[in-house]
Amino acid sequence: MKMLITFLLILFASTAAFPQSDKQKAKIMSEIEKVMTDQVAAWNRGDIEGFMDGYWKSEEMRFVSGNSISMGWQAALDRYKRNYDTKEKMGFLTFSDSVVTVLDKNNAYVFGRWTLERASDEPTGLFTLVFRRTDDGWKIIHDHTSS
Repeated sequence: MKMLITFLLILFASTAAFPQSDKQKAKIMSEIEKVMTDQVAAWNRGDIEGFMDGYWKSEEMRFVSGNSISMGWQAALDRYKRNYDTKEKMGFLTFSDSVVTVLDKNNAYVFGRWTLERASDEPTGLFTLVFRRTDDGWKIIHDHTSS
């Protein structure tokens, strides 16, 4: 009997942690895709602060690119402003091949490709974004980007 109760508790806990239906999962995916669409729109109008709205505004937010790690929303904003200080450097951003994986009702990750179209070049790379549902909606808590 004790084993049955333990099993039922584990089963209940696991079903409570994960989306209950494909409809709920699709809603989460749509909400995350909207965050990313809003980021692209902000970037393409030259609004780095608007782009950063998709990130968790916390000192615990982690950004990894190349061989460097920066911690915190402000550090990521400063890095973007330093590296993309003109509209020409920002170029035109697109995300493609994005796959959203819902882990549970509060956590998901996205794998995809980013591309910048600029007058002189077209850099591209891959990203993995870890999203968490916060009081302010879905936010990126970890960004691992490569070129």
